Amino acid sequence: MAAKLKEEFLKLLKEDEEFRYTVAGYIGLQKIWEEIRALREETTKVWQRLEKLDEEQVLLRKEQKLLREETTKIWREIAGLKEETTKIWREIEALREGQNRLWEEVKGLREEQKLFREEQVLLREDFNRMMEVLVSMDGRLTRVEKTLEKLTVDIEEEARSIIKYRLREMGIDVDIDVLKLPDFELNIYGVSDNICVVGEASLRAGASIIDELKRKLNTLKTKYPGYLREKIILVLYVTLPLPELVERAKKEHIWLLKATKEYVKPKIPN
Repeated sequence: MAAKLKEEFLKLLKEDEEFRYTVAGYIGLQKIWEEIRALREETTKVWQRLEKLDEEQVLLRKEQKLLREETTKIWREIAGLKEETTKIWREIEALREGQNRLWEEVKGLREEQKLFREEQVLLREDFNRMMEVLVSMDGRLTRVEKTLEKLTVDIEEEARSIIKYRLREMGIDVDIDVLKLPDFELNIYGVSDNICVVGEASLRAGASIIDELKRKLNTLKTKYPGYLREKIILVLYVTLPLPELVERAKKEHIWLLKATKEYVKPKIPN
Protein backbone atom coordinates (compact mmCIF):
# COMPACT_ATOMS: atom_id res chain seq x y z
CA MET A 1 0.00 0.00 0.00
CA ALA A 2 2.88 2.35 0.83
CA ALA A 3 4.46 1.68 -2.55
CA LYS A 4 1.15 2.45 -4.21
CA LEU A 5 0.75 5.74 -2.34
CA LYS A 6 4.32 6.64 -3.20
CA GLU A 7 3.63 5.98 -6.87
CA GLU A 8 0.42 8.04 -6.72
CA PHE A 9 2.28 10.87 -4.99
CA LEU A 10 4.98 10.89 -7.68
CA LYS A 11 2.32 10.88 -10.42
CA LEU A 12 0.58 13.85 -8.83
CA LEU A 13 3.89 15.73 -8.59
CA LYS A 14 4.49 15.11 -12.28
CA GLU A 15 1.04 15.82 -13.65
CA ASP A 16 -0.83 18.00 -11.15
CA GLU A 17 0.59 21.55 -11.22
CA GLU A 18 -1.34 22.82 -8.20
CA PHE A 19 -0.26 19.86 -6.08
CA ARG A 20 3.33 20.29 -7.23
CA TYR A 21 3.31 23.96 -6.17
CA THR A 22 1.88 23.02 -2.79
CA VAL A 23 4.64 20.47 -2.15
CA ALA A 24 7.27 22.88 -3.47
CA GLY A 25 6.05 25.52 -1.00
CA TYR A 26 6.27 23.00 1.79
CA ILE A 27 9.80 22.04 0.84
CA GLY A 28 10.74 25.70 0.53
CA LEU A 29 10.07 26.02 4.25
CA GLN A 30 13.09 23.77 4.88
CA LYS A 31 15.34 26.39 3.22
CA ILE A 32 13.82 29.11 5.40
CA TRP A 33 14.62 27.03 8.49
CA GLU A 34 18.23 26.65 7.35
CA GLU A 35 18.55 30.43 6.91
CA ILE A 36 17.15 30.98 10.40
CA ARG A 37 19.70 28.55 11.88
CA ALA A 38 22.48 30.32 9.97
CA LEU A 39 21.35 33.69 11.36
CA ARG A 40 21.31 32.26 14.89
CA GLU A 41 24.84 30.91 14.48
CA GLU A 42 26.01 34.29 13.20
CA THR A 43 24.40 36.02 16.20
CA THR A 44 26.19 33.61 18.54
CA LYS A 45 29.53 34.42 16.88
CA VAL A 46 28.89 38.14 17.31
CA TRP A 47 28.17 37.65 21.01
CA GLN A 48 31.39 35.68 21.35
CA ARG A 49 33.31 38.54 19.71
CA LEU A 50 31.71 40.98 22.15
CA GLU A 51 32.80 38.84 25.10
CA LYS A 52 36.31 38.73 23.70
CA LEU A 53 36.36 42.53 23.35
CA ASP A 54 35.23 42.88 26.95
CA GLU A 55 38.14 40.67 28.04
CA GLU A 56 40.54 42.76 25.96
CA GLN A 57 39.18 45.92 27.56
CA VAL A 58 39.88 44.51 31.04
CA LEU A 59 43.43 43.70 29.96
CA LEU A 60 43.87 47.21 28.56
CA ARG A 61 42.74 48.72 31.86
CA LYS A 62 45.23 46.57 33.73
CA GLU A 63 47.95 47.69 31.35
CA GLN A 64 46.88 51.31 31.87
CA LYS A 65 47.13 50.85 35.60
CA LEU A 66 50.64 49.43 35.24
CA LEU A 67 51.63 52.33 33.00
CA ARG A 68 50.41 54.82 35.56
CA GLU A 69 52.39 53.06 38.29
CA GLU A 70 55.44 53.18 36.04
CA THR A 71 54.82 56.89 35.44
CA THR A 72 54.80 57.51 39.21
CA LYS A 73 58.13 55.79 39.52
CA ILE A 74 59.55 57.90 36.74
CA TRP A 75 58.29 61.07 38.40
CA ARG A 76 60.08 60.09 41.59
CA GLU A 77 63.30 59.30 39.74
CA ILE A 78 63.42 62.35 37.43
CA ALA A 79 61.51 64.90 39.54
CA GLY A 80 64.17 67.55 38.89
CA LEU A 81 64.58 66.98 35.16
CA LYS A 82 62.16 69.05 32.99
CA GLU A 83 63.05 67.25 29.77
CA GLU A 84 62.18 63.87 31.19
CA THR A 85 59.02 65.33 32.75
CA THR A 86 57.92 66.56 29.33
CA LYS A 87 58.42 63.07 27.86
CA ILE A 88 56.37 61.57 30.66
CA TRP A 89 53.55 64.04 30.04
CA ARG A 90 53.62 63.19 26.38
CA GLU A 91 53.32 59.54 27.27
CA ILE A 92 50.44 60.34 29.57
CA GLU A 93 48.75 62.30 26.77
CA ALA A 94 49.19 59.35 24.46
CA LEU A 95 47.63 57.11 27.09
CA ARG A 96 44.68 59.47 27.39
CA GLU A 97 44.24 59.44 23.64
CA GLY A 98 44.37 55.67 23.71
CA GLN A 99 41.82 55.64 26.47
CA ASN A 100 39.57 57.95 24.48
CA ARG A 101 39.86 55.67 21.51
CA LEU A 102 38.96 52.74 23.73
CA TRP A 103 35.88 54.56 24.96
CA GLU A 104 34.90 55.32 21.38
CA GLU A 105 35.29 51.66 20.56
CA VAL A 106 33.19 50.71 23.58
CA LYS A 107 30.57 53.20 22.47
CA GLY A 108 30.60 51.65 19.00
CA LEU A 109 30.27 48.17 20.50
CA ARG A 110 27.28 49.31 22.53
CA GLU A 111 25.65 50.73 19.40
CA GLU A 112 26.34 47.47 17.57
CA GLN A 113 24.87 45.54 20.48
CA LYS A 114 21.76 47.68 20.25
CA LEU A 115 21.51 46.96 16.52
CA PHE A 116 21.95 43.25 17.18
CA ARG A 117 19.12 43.31 19.69
CA GLU A 118 16.87 45.14 17.22
CA GLU A 119 17.75 42.59 14.54
CA GLN A 120 17.03 39.80 17.02
CA VAL A 121 13.58 41.25 17.64
CA LEU A 122 12.97 41.39 13.87
CA LEU A 123 14.16 37.80 13.53
CA ARG A 124 11.77 36.70 16.22
CA GLU A 125 8.91 38.49 14.46
CA ASP A 126 9.88 36.86 11.14
CA PHE A 127 10.11 33.51 12.89
CA ASN A 128 6.63 33.92 14.35
CA ARG A 129 5.25 34.80 10.92
CA MET A 130 6.95 31.79 9.36
CA MET A 131 5.55 29.55 12.11
CA GLU A 132 2.06 30.82 11.26
CA VAL A 133 2.66 30.01 7.59
CA LEU A 134 4.04 26.59 8.55
CA VAL A 135 0.98 25.80 10.66
CA SER A 136 -1.26 26.84 7.76
CA MET A 137 0.73 24.71 5.29
CA ASP A 138 0.65 21.75 7.67
CA GLY A 139 -3.13 22.04 7.89
CA ARG A 140 -3.47 22.13 4.12
CA LEU A 141 -1.15 19.13 3.74
CA THR A 142 -3.12 17.20 6.32
CA ARG A 143 -6.33 17.88 4.41
CA VAL A 144 -4.69 16.73 1.17
CA GLU A 145 -3.47 13.52 2.83
CA LYS A 146 -6.92 12.83 4.26
CA THR A 147 -8.52 13.45 0.87
CA LEU A 148 -6.06 11.09 -0.84
CA GLU A 149 -6.62 8.46 1.81
CA LYS A 150 -10.40 8.74 1.48
CA LEU A 151 -10.22 8.56 -2.32
CA THR A 152 -8.02 5.47 -2.11
CA VAL A 153 -10.37 3.70 0.30
CA ASP A 154 -13.44 4.72 -1.73
CA ILE A 155 -11.99 3.56 -5.06
CA GLU A 156 -10.99 0.18 -3.58
CA GLU A 157 -14.45 -0.42 -2.14
CA GLU A 158 -16.03 0.68 -5.42
CA ALA A 159 -13.72 -1.62 -7.38
CA ARG A 160 -14.56 -4.69 -5.30
CA SER A 161 -18.29 -4.01 -5.64
CA ILE A 162 -18.23 -3.40 -9.43
CA ILE A 163 -15.96 -6.37 -10.18
CA LYS A 164 -18.13 -8.70 -8.10
CA TYR A 165 -21.22 -7.47 -9.96
CA ARG A 166 -19.60 -7.88 -13.42
CA LEU A 167 -18.39 -11.39 -12.59
CA ARG A 168 -21.84 -12.35 -11.40
CA GLU A 169 -23.20 -11.19 -14.77
CA MET A 170 -20.74 -13.62 -16.37
CA GLY A 171 -21.99 -16.44 -14.17
CA ILE A 172 -19.07 -16.33 -11.70
CA ASP A 173 -20.13 -15.82 -8.10
CA VAL A 174 -17.12 -14.80 -6.03
CA ASP A 175 -16.65 -12.53 -3.03
CA ILE A 176 -14.01 -9.85 -3.68
CA ASP A 177 -12.02 -8.60 -0.70
CA VAL A 178 -8.53 -7.40 0.22
CA LEU A 179 -5.65 -9.85 0.72
CA LYS A 180 -2.95 -8.80 3.19
CA LEU A 181 0.27 -10.80 3.27
CA PRO A 182 3.66 -10.12 4.91
CA ASP A 183 5.23 -9.27 1.53
CA PHE A 184 2.50 -7.17 -0.05
CA GLU A 185 -1.20 -6.36 -0.17
CA LEU A 186 -3.76 -7.01 -2.91
CA ASN A 187 -6.78 -4.75 -2.75
CA ILE A 188 -8.72 -6.98 -5.19
CA TYR A 189 -8.74 -10.70 -4.39
CA GLY A 190 -11.30 -13.49 -4.43
CA VAL A 191 -11.59 -17.24 -4.97
CA SER A 192 -14.47 -19.46 -6.02
CA ASP A 193 -14.03 -23.15 -6.73
CA ASN A 194 -11.16 -23.29 -9.26
CA ILE A 195 -11.19 -19.55 -10.17
CA CYS A 196 -9.01 -16.92 -8.54
CA VAL A 197 -9.38 -13.15 -9.08
CA VAL A 198 -6.19 -11.11 -8.56
CA GLY A 199 -6.06 -7.40 -9.18
CA GLU A 200 -5.34 -3.84 -8.15
CA ALA A 201 -7.47 -0.70 -7.84
CA SER A 202 -6.16 2.81 -8.39
CA LEU A 203 -7.48 6.29 -8.96
CA ARG A 204 -4.95 6.95 -11.72
CA ALA A 205 -2.31 4.68 -13.20
CA GLY A 206 0.05 4.07 -16.08
CA ALA A 207 1.46 0.88 -17.58
CA SER A 208 3.74 0.29 -14.57
CA ILE A 209 0.77 -0.93 -12.53
CA ILE A 210 0.78 -4.07 -14.71
CA ASP A 211 4.39 -4.79 -13.69
CA GLU A 212 3.42 -4.34 -10.04
CA LEU A 213 0.45 -6.69 -10.43
CA LYS A 214 2.62 -9.35 -12.13
CA ARG A 215 5.25 -9.05 -9.43
CA LYS A 216 2.64 -9.74 -6.75
CA LEU A 217 1.23 -12.65 -8.79
CA ASN A 218 4.72 -14.22 -9.06
CA THR A 219 5.18 -13.86 -5.31
CA LEU A 220 1.88 -15.64 -4.76
CA LYS A 221 2.99 -18.46 -7.06
CA THR A 222 6.37 -18.92 -5.38
CA LYS A 223 5.62 -18.22 -1.71
CA TYR A 224 1.85 -18.47 -1.25
CA PRO A 225 0.51 -20.92 -3.85
CA GLY A 226 -2.34 -21.88 -1.55
CA TYR A 227 -4.04 -18.56 -2.29
CA LEU A 228 -4.23 -19.33 -6.04
CA ARG A 229 -6.49 -21.56 -8.10
CA GLU A 230 -6.17 -23.35 -11.43
CA LYS A 231 -7.81 -20.47 -13.34
CA ILE A 232 -6.59 -16.92 -12.69
CA ILE A 233 -8.34 -13.71 -13.78
CA LEU A 234 -6.10 -10.62 -13.70
CA VAL A 235 -8.02 -7.37 -13.30
CA LEU A 236 -7.19 -3.68 -12.99
CA TYR A 237 -9.78 -1.17 -11.81
CA VAL A 238 -8.51 2.33 -12.69
CA THR A 239 -10.70 5.41 -12.72
CA LEU A 240 -8.25 7.41 -14.86
CA PRO A 241 -6.10 4.96 -16.87
CA LEU A 242 -3.36 6.51 -18.97
CA PRO A 243 -3.30 5.61 -22.71
CA GLU A 244 -0.20 3.43 -22.36
CA LEU A 245 -1.97 1.37 -19.69
CA VAL A 246 -4.97 0.75 -21.93
CA GLU A 247 -2.71 -0.23 -24.84
CA ARG A 248 -0.63 -2.66 -22.79
CA ALA A 249 -3.66 -4.18 -21.06
CA LYS A 250 -5.13 -4.97 -24.48
CA LYS A 251 -1.91 -6.64 -25.61
CA GLU A 252 -1.64 -8.75 -22.45
CA HIS A 253 -5.40 -9.46 -22.19
CA ILE A 254 -5.71 -8.01 -18.71
CA TRP A 255 -9.22 -7.03 -17.67
CA LEU A 256 -9.25 -3.21 -17.37
CA LEU A 257 -12.35 -1.33 -16.30
CA LYS A 258 -13.95 1.38 -14.22
CA ALA A 259 -17.53 1.85 -13.01
CA THR A 260 -18.86 3.22 -16.30
CA LYS A 261 -16.59 1.59 -18.88
CA GLU A 262 -14.71 -1.56 -19.77
CA TYR A 263 -11.47 -0.69 -21.57
CA VAL A 264 -10.43 -4.33 -21.95
CA LYS A 265 -12.90 -7.18 -21.54
CA PRO A 266 -11.99 -10.07 -19.25
CA LYS A 267 -10.44 -13.21 -20.62
CA ILE A 268 -12.19 -16.00 -18.73
CA PRO A 269 -10.01 -19.15 -18.60
CA ASN A 270 -11.65 -22.30 -19.97
